[in-house]
Parts: sequence; structure tokens; C-alpha cells
Amino acid sequence: MKKLEIIIKPEKLEQLKNILTDSHATGVMISNVMGYGNQNGYKQMYRGTEYTVNLLPKLKVETVVAEDAADSIVERIVAEITTGTHGDGKIFIYDVQDAVRIRTGERGEEAL
Repeated sequence: MKKLEIIIKPEKLEQLKNILTDSHATGVMISNVMGYGNQNGYKQMYRGTEYTVNLLPKLKVETVVAEDAADSIVERIVAEITTGTHGDGKIFIYDVQDAVRIRTGERGEEAL
């Protein structure tokens, strides 16, 4: 099993949810986060004073999927979510050792 931690712009959430639904991802957790990457934010003028906004609003979407599905999901996200500009986001992929469904005690992929 693989855990996908996907950082995206908030306006891309619906597209990402459609990709995950089409790929049969059974569970998703979404968090509002703030941060910056290579773009280091942006400069803005307010009442004649320039200031830097470097903590941009993002969404962190987490899901655990079967190992054989992870690569195709990542490829679809990269192909469909990109705008070609800084700040499109990142995907972090982790190995998941085990999962347990608390209600039934099922383990592994059956728990997903």
C-alpha cells in the first residue's frame, strides 16, 4: 500500500476528487495548510508599502491506495492538475506497512 500526500492549490480540489473517485480511492482526508515552495510567495503593494506574502493557502489531500494503483493516480494528477506555473504543488509517496479497520479488525488492503 502507498500513502499519497498531495499538496495542491485550493481551486484544483474538485479535479483531484474526480481523479481519486475514478481511480477507486476509498478514503480521502483534506486539510487546509499554508506554505511556499520554490516560488517563495509574491510581493504586493498596500498603501504604498511593498510587502512579501510567503505563506500561500494550499490544500493537503491524503489517501492510502493499493500499491499497483499509486503510479497511475500520480500520472493522472500530474497530467490533469498542472497549470505550468510555480505553486502547482507536490505529491509525496510513502510506503504503508499496514492498515487496520477498527470496526471489523480487517488488515491490509481489505481495511481500505
